[in-house]
Amino acid sequence: MNRLAQAVALLVAVVLLAACGSTASPAAHSGHATPPGHSGHATTSTPAASPLRAGERFVNLTMAEPYTPGPPNGGTDDYRCFLIDPKLASQVSLTGAQFQPQNTDLVHHAIFFRLGPEQAKRAAELDAGTPGQGWTCFGDAGVEEASWVAHWAPGTNEALLDPKYGYDLPPGSRLVMQVHYNLLGVEGKPGTDRSGIRLRLTDQQLTPLETALFPAPVELPCTPKESGPLCDRTAAVKDVGSRFGDDATEQVTELAEFCPAKPGPTQHCDLPVEGPATMHALAGHMHLLGRAIKVELNPGTSKARTLLDVPNYNFDDQSLQLLPEPVQVKKGDVVRVTCTHDAGLRALLPQLQKLPPRYVVWGDGTSDEMCLGIAIVSAT
Repeated sequence: MNRLAQAVALLVAVVLLAACGSTASPAAHSGHATPPGHSGHATTSTPAASPLRAGERFVNLTMAEPYTPGPPNGGTDDYRCFLIDPKLASQVSLTGAQFQPQNTDLVHHAIFFRLGPEQAKRAAELDAGTPGQGWTCFGDAGVEEASWVAHWAPGTNEALLDPKYGYDLPPGSRLVMQVHYNLLGVEGKPGTDRSGIRLRLTDQQLTPLETALFPAPVELPCTPKESGPLCDRTAAVKDVGSRFGDDATEQVTELAEFCPAKPGPTQHCDLPVEGPATMHALAGHMHLLGRAIKVELNPGTSKARTLLDVPNYNFDDQSLQLLPEPVQVKKGDVVRVTCTHDAGLRALLPQLQKLPPRYVVWGDGTSDEMCLGIAIVSAT
């Protein structure tokens, strides 16, 4: 999801100071054509909205026109950013959001970034200077200091926190809607997409929220039954860079340096908290080879607690999980994210079966992998 080629420790510090799972187990190697929960596409329609709470209203936004995905660099993944104007004349707070994917055969995930007026000008220039609607934006919004305020992956519905919290949207703000289109397994013309979002807004000034990201590296070798040029790690990393740019290669390098990991199915990363914050909800994000993801606070100490535990990861249900009670974190605490991936799933998944085997590292493509904990936090 979000480009993490910046220093990971700095990312966590900045986000915290600024302020998915299901019980369906994927099939083992039992001959199933497609293990449950690993289809790689959204399978459900947009859920009905929860009732508005006092002072809230809905604002529905959509892309200006249909978009036809066209992955660059010979790949099968298109990250496209669209500038959306909620026409805010005054300060509001975003208390909920529901992405509305129009073409669920193509949409892999979506992230919404907040832009201030000056950032919006730069985004408009980027949009105007790019042929067609929107612009290519692997990993992030393509505009510096854009702030993540909402996201969607299959199974993610609107998650409502205590109504005293919300994301600040100053007057003149714009949103960037980054959509990851996955064309693996799509034959012929991909069709078009005109997705949108339903915002839940209030004029009340609330305790501001931010989104914190906790990544870990992925170092997944080919299985003993597989072979080929991309089973070499160096070749695999170079391939990621050829599809997504030099930033993608740097991201793999920086994650490996920050959290050295032995090749294998499971890796983790310990990320220091650089300032006090309150955590309200978490989700985990991996791709089609994901088996399990866990987010822990201060592991191995007397203060250890599990914040998110998804022992049977389901790509089709990456719902945001509200914590039973908000959790306070402070400078010196450690957040650990741990992921387990299974290269053997590659032989079972129609989207991946025809691709050459590869040593899998962190990458933006559906055929690559991620290990990411996503937390909704506030400063108090």
